Amino acid sequence: MSVSKPTREEALILFRKYNKSDSLFRHALAVEAVMKYMARKHGEDEEMWGVIGLIHDLDYEMYPEQHCTMTEKILKEEGWPEDYIRAVISHGYGICSDTEPRSLLEKTLFAVDELTGLVTTSALVRPSRSILDMEAKSVRKKWSDKRFAAGVDRDVIEKGAAMLGAELNDLITDTIMGMREAAEEIGLKGNPAA
Repeated sequence: MSVSKPTREEALILFRKYNKSDSLFRHALAVEAVMKYMARKHGEDEEMWGVIGLIHDLDYEMYPEQHCTMTEKILKEEGWPEDYIRAVISHGYGICSDTEPRSLLEKTLFAVDELTGLVTTSALVRPSRSILDMEAKSVRKKWSDKRFAAGVDRDVIEKGAAMLGAELNDLITDTIMGMREAAEEIGLKGNPAA
């Protein structure tokens, strides 16, 4: 199949073909929501940014040791455009990819991928279990506790913020705002009145 500009529906079908994990799917939806929010904020292509956010961990469940490498192979076989593939691969820069984020889209994906995990975990320990009533300071309170969301690499988030020339608190706020738009789908609607 040759895809000129992949649609969200095509990305969803492809993602589901390689991933069965609900938590990985919620992560993909969270990153998609933040990418769409950031695209709107910067006057960029919301659908493109969203699709790239949605598909970024395509190979993670089936090929964790070949993360990004297998995604590149799969997307090429599917006929995805080179700029989409490059953007997806760049999110693993310095970890599992040599492709350095260059565009605003790529730098944003690099910065928010890990951050969505920290925001999610921060929301889940709140009494409301909701992102709808959460602010950046809640995430910052947990920032230096390396045991909290231990799998989240804070250095990658800081490097991403620096790439974007963004203050960390602003990046966290933008990530929260984007994730709020998908609160129900990602399991973070909770009970804000609690």
